[in-house]
Amino acid sequence: MRLSDRILDIAVYFLLTTLVAVTLYPLIYVLFASFSDGDLLMARKGLLWKPAGFSTRAYERALGNPAVWSGYWNTLRLAGGGLILHVTMAILAAYVLSRRNFIWNKFLMLFIVVTMFFNAGLIPFYLVVKDMGIMNTMWALLLPFAVNTFHLIILRTAFLSLPVELEESAQIDGANHLTVLLKIVIPLSMPVISVIMLYTAADKWNMWFIPSLFIQDRTLYPLQLVLREILINNGTDNISFGAGVGEARNIGETIKYATIVIATMPILCIYPFLQKYFVKSAFLGAVKG
Repeated sequence: MRLSDRILDIAVYFLLTTLVAVTLYPLIYVLFASFSDGDLLMARKGLLWKPAGFSTRAYERALGNPAVWSGYWNTLRLAGGGLILHVTMAILAAYVLSRRNFIWNKFLMLFIVVTMFFNAGLIPFYLVVKDMGIMNTMWALLLPFAVNTFHLIILRTAFLSLPVELEESAQIDGANHLTVLLKIVIPLSMPVISVIMLYTAADKWNMWFIPSLFIQDRTLYPLQLVLREILINNGTDNISFGAGVGEARNIGETIKYATIVIATMPILCIYPFLQKYFVKSAFLGAVKG
């Protein structure tokens, strides 16, 4: 290699290493802080490269909080219901719009794309949900977001990239549209569908703003809303009950970090198993034969 190429490689590796370090350190800090002793953590200044006095009290208090478990259950319902509803609606709509002999194809696509650029605003959205009578229910978090226009367009593009000969041969053998969709289109488009499922699950798992508008019953709070209450409103009094004033304040800090880890860990564990589909979906439809 030439000297200039080596210098360029060193610069690229240095830049990427710096970006990885900057990205990972906040996660590492939160993890180490959650296992730290509250008094030692509050007294420590500067970077944190290991737990400040290893302790699991924050996790014991956080997992002993009933709001965390009810938030987990509500978030699982929200993510599961939203995933089923969103993916089903997106696949069905994308299949119809990907049919080349569909008469209203261009008109409907234009109508759908327009919704990506224009919306009525937050207040009309709130009034519509209120008039539908689904306030303070899970349906307020599911029905308004049943279809994502961007995901719909991605799926339609993926369906259009499939060889039309496969569908024609299946139709010659007597397959109807449902059979073509279930036996040919969906299996061949699983990389794209898997990525959309991950994006949808992560979006539902991290949802907090919409629930804060439509959910008043604390028993229906999703996990992120419980976490927001703990972080912003300093709602650790019930969790740290029984400790002294100074001790409660210090352990309250570690409880916040422990709750962040508890709320984030499921998505971090699922992502590596679906990472391979990102590469497959990127190449799907890139080569035309």
